[in-house]
Amino acid sequence: MNGLSKEAARQLAVGDDAAGQRIDNFLCRTLKGVPKSHVYRILRSGEVRLNGRRVGPDERLACGDRVRVPPIRTAAPAAPRQPPAGAVPPIVHEDDALLVVDKPAGLAVHGGSGVAHGLIETLRAARPTARFLELVHRLDRDTSGLLLVAKTRPALTALHAALREGRVDKRYLVLVRGRWRDAKRSVRLPLHKFATKAGERRVRVDDAAGREAVTVFRRVQTWPAHEPPLALLEAELLTGRTHQIRVHLTALGFPLAGDDKYGDFAWNRALAKQGLKRMFLHAARLSLVHPATGTPLVLEAALPPDLRRFLEALDGRDADA
Repeated sequence: MNGLSKEAARQLAVGDDAAGQRIDNFLCRTLKGVPKSHVYRILRSGEVRLNGRRVGPDERLACGDRVRVPPIRTAAPAAPRQPPAGAVPPIVHEDDALLVVDKPAGLAVHGGSGVAHGLIETLRAARPTARFLELVHRLDRDTSGLLLVAKTRPALTALHAALREGRVDKRYLVLVRGRWRDAKRSVRLPLHKFATKAGERRVRVDDAAGREAVTVFRRVQTWPAHEPPLALLEAELLTGRTHQIRVHLTALGFPLAGDDKYGDFAWNRALAKQGLKRMFLHAARLSLVHPATGTPLVLEAALPPDLRRFLEALDGRDADA
């Protein structure tokens, strides 16, 4: 036995969850175990029909469309890998269109690169009857806080548009080293993504090749008498570039506590001995217009216990509110 089976031709109905999606992405998601190369082959050959006609891979679907899929050989599905018990993070908000979780640090948002499963796979495994669950945006593995998950295709499309157009207010809390004096400081430094020789993704400030990146920092609390001086800041993202907050802070000379890519590595080791064993970057607040109802939605996630304990351990006599 080669583990392959041949399906009969199928007629697939397009529901609300797939409305607006490209047909190639729809087929890749629907035809489990079928290589993408084969999906594109049957599209090019005309074997896939949308409402009885041939279409290209970039054709957009509408609710009520009918997609004919020819007989296809598929691999026998492997037994699903179940996430560990209790791995679903706290849910801050949920309705018919949207789910918002408070992601803990150390949890990847999706599987890959040596990670068996991430937050989105865990959610899907915990909700096997859910028709649609997709990440709206991402947080780094070591970043904690608010993460948006769409429960319908229209909600995902609307939220992506809101993010692109800057209509989602995202605020983070960060702890940095240095004497931060400004109550408010706007930073506009273009950022460029590149890969190291080892293939690791990195970002740097690059006036020539970088894309526009704007962060607004607001002072929350400072410890000027602490050695070294520290500051707790709120970072507002006006653009959403990879590692934007971290790279902007490093460029300003205020390294982010615990940052293992762009920070001060010797200082990070000292912080670990003091109890801060991860990056102090927390997605604390999101303000947006609900994608289905159009009503304002404001969501907040308190500092997790490890970050809160570290701040409480700082000498209160050295703190300036």
